[in-house]
This record gives sequence, structure tokens and C-alpha cells, in this order.
Amino acid sequence: MATALITGASNGIGLELAKIHAAKGDDLVLVARNKQKLDELKSELEAAHKVKVCTIGKDLSLPNAAKEVYDETTRQHIRIDYLINNAGFGDFGMFAETDWNKELQMINLNITALTHFTKLYLQDMVKRRSGRIMNVASTAAFQPGPTMSVYCATKAYVLSFSEAVNNEVSDKGITITALCPGPTESGFQAAAAQEESKIVKGKKMPSAKAVAEFGYRAMISGKTIAIHGMMNAILANSVRFMPRLLVVKVTRNLLDKAQ
Repeated sequence: MATALITGASNGIGLELAKIHAAKGDDLVLVARNKQKLDELKSELEAAHKVKVCTIGKDLSLPNAAKEVYDETTRQHIRIDYLINNAGFGDFGMFAETDWNKELQMINLNITALTHFTKLYLQDMVKRRSGRIMNVASTAAFQPGPTMSVYCATKAYVLSFSEAVNNEVSDKGITITALCPGPTESGFQAAAAQEESKIVKGKKMPSAKAVAEFGYRAMISGKTIAIHGMMNAILANSVRFMPRLLVVKVTRNLLDKAQ
């Protein structure tokens, strides 16, 4: 019986990944700030799929949060076969005007917690010579993003970090997948105050379920970079052939508010 640890599991892509793993018969460790939502999901999944679900309410933007989760799974003798670093959030606005405390939380969650989780559980996976890790990046990882500068920079880190460490462990029976969704119906845009941007407003976005299913297949197959959607893949790869100044201008235009 395999066990998947999923951060940010109370909604969106994380919640859908929890449902997928439970349907496959995997036990779960679900981590998010909202313990009540996790416990409701636990009851639903355990009843439907006869799996064991451990819930841990934790604000992963706080120092040492990843280590506290790791210590709890160790204490309960839970072996993590799949680590899914899904938790993350963004913010929208001019960097000179945005809230530093919110950006610090974003960096702590999107970068520090993800990196620490990977460090802790990867060491165990290397000893066993087995395991799969999915780090949720974004198509935002492929170019600088004016009006979402810190968010795009954090996701660029996730992509680069995932590719590098995947190379390091490729001969040890372990794979690391960077899942790169575009805009998704997951609640992210509302949390990031991005609903009025041109890239989102009036657009039909894929569901969190569709992105989660795509990500799960990519992780199981050991794919290193998984960009959801053909158009997203074309756009993400096209920036390599464009002047950097033009890339930034185009991205700014897409992220600006629709008139």
C-alpha cells in the first residue's frame, strides 16, 4: 500500500489529487491550514475508498512547518511514497505597492516549505531507492511577470529546482515532476486578486480536476516537466525564441486588467 502526502489539499488541484490517489487505493497524508476541511475530506475518502487518511492542519508559511509535518509522519511510522508539493498562492499588483508581509509568506510557502519538504522526504526515498515527487510550478515559471513579479519568480525557482534535483536522483529510482498549469478553475485567481486580468477575465479555464489528472499521469510516467494544455505548452516554449524585453512586455499586457 502506497501513501501520498499532499500539501494544499483542502481545495483546488490538491483536493482533486487527493481524490485521484484515494481512488487508486493509496493512503493519504493531507496537509493544509484548514483542518476542518481536511477532516471532512478524510471522512469522504475513507468511506468511499477504504483508505487511511491522516490530516495535519498546518500553516506551511511558518518557519519549520515542513519539519514538523515530517516529524509527525515519522512518529506515526508513515512511509511517504508520493510527495506532492501543491500548496502555494500568488498576489497581483505593482511590487512597489504590494504588501511585503504577504510576499514573505508567499516566498516561505512557494519556495522554502516546498524545498524543505523535498529535502526531508527525498533523503528517505534515496535510502529506499524509490519514490515520486511532484512540485506544482506554473506556466508563470517560464517568464518574468510584471504585476505578479514575486509569484512568477517563485515558480521559476520551483521549475529550475525540480529539474536540477531530478537529474541528481535519476539513477536512484526516483523521479521529480514539475507540473506547470496555466490559469485553472481552482480559486487561485480570487486569492491572488487576478480575476480582472486579461489572461483570466472572460476566459474558459480548465478545471482543477483535469489539471490534477494530467499531473498524476505525468508523475506516474516520470515526466520531468508537465505543461497542461497545448496552447500553454506552445506559449511557454516560445519565449525561448523571443527577446527578453519583448517577453516581459507581452506578459505585462496579458496580466494587466481588462478594460
